[in-house]
Amino acid sequence: MKFKLLLAGKTDERYLREGSEMYAGRLAHYIKLDIFSLPSVKETNPVRQREMEAVRFMKNIDPSDFVVLLDEHGSRMSSVEFAGFIRKKSMGGTRCIVFVTGGPFGHGEAVRQRADFELSLSPMTFSHQMVRLFFLEQLYRAMTIIKGEKYHHG
Repeated sequence: MKFKLLLAGKTDERYLREGSEMYAGRLAHYIKLDIFSLPSVKETNPVRQREMEAVRFMKNIDPSDFVVLLDEHGSRMSSVEFAGFIRKKSMGGTRCIVFVTGGPFGHGEAVRQRADFELSLSPMTFSHQMVRLFFLEQLYRAMTIIKGEKYHHG
């Protein structure tokens, strides 16, 4: 199974970028992960910005992809449950899971309509740049859980 992570804009803070790169590097041992950082949309209207970002995201989603929105209002899972979710999708014939992080104003309607699942990393709100690092760490943790490795101590 293949994985994609679609991001709105680049990660400006060096410490977040370095952490994300570290986990992406660790994940390369387990999975094929393509990370697409789509150019930022320069728009003052939040609704239009979300919709313009959604158009860009949709160009990177194939009809057969299983699309997961990372959204604070999505379903919550423990790390073990998330690993089970990934395992179930891989055993169920899913060829590619696409995880989508919205920009600073969230997700546009086209992406919401296309989503197969919405996942919350926390009921708290984090910057869209922090979510990237948190998500990559959780995906790495899920891979170590699936493989029965010691990284996860829960």
